[in-house]
Amino acid sequence: MTVEAKTYTIPPTQLIPNSPYQLIHYPRLLHTLVSSPSFNPTAIFDLFASNGWQSQWIARYGRTQKSHYHSTAHEAMVVISGEGATIRFGVADENADPLAEPEAPGLLLEAQLGDVFILPAGVAHKTHDPRPDAESLKFMAPKDVKNGRSAREYFEAQEVKGEFMMMGAYPEGNEWDFMVGGEHEGRFEEVWNVEKPGSDPVLGASEEGICGLWKSSTV
Repeated sequence: MTVEAKTYTIPPTQLIPNSPYQLIHYPRLLHTLVSSPSFNPTAIFDLFASNGWQSQWIARYGRTQKSHYHSTAHEAMVVISGEGATIRFGVADENADPLAEPEAPGLLLEAQLGDVFILPAGVAHKTHDPRPDAESLKFMAPKDVKNGRSAREYFEAQEVKGEFMMMGAYPEGNEWDFMVGGEHEGRFEEVWNVEKPGSDPVLGASEEGICGLWKSSTV
């Protein structure tokens, strides 16, 4: 399999730590998998799990969401449905209104079916202009499951519709949080020192993934 990896180093802003580690974008890396008529989210769940990453959410996207970052975990996202969306990286919203202008232009990337993004802890992100969009952002997580159903069973039961949808995962054992900007002013190093994962969620130990791309990155 030929892997195309686009990488971006995003410096900190006044409000957002961002990271010395590179944001990684694998265009259409899993397109064949997610475009299959028989696709079920367990295929992503199992792939990530085999490489030490735990799937923790699946989402349908409305017009926009709040810009945010995770200070305690790196994140992987894969587009599993829809035509596309724009994801803005690296900057906070100017205020609490999710439709507000950002604090700075930020990095805008187009996300398409099968794309995989790996976000270092601290990198702000905001998905907007999904095509097609849902009525509003609907975020679904197996931690809300009742009656003893397993996380895998939870993902197996999720219906993949035509709306723009993504599925997200974090290295096993990592707990993620939701920061909107300003929470770590003066102590960005706390975020930058989140431990590197031992493998790439899709490419495992291959040097084409995190294991090679993040090797030379140091705080």
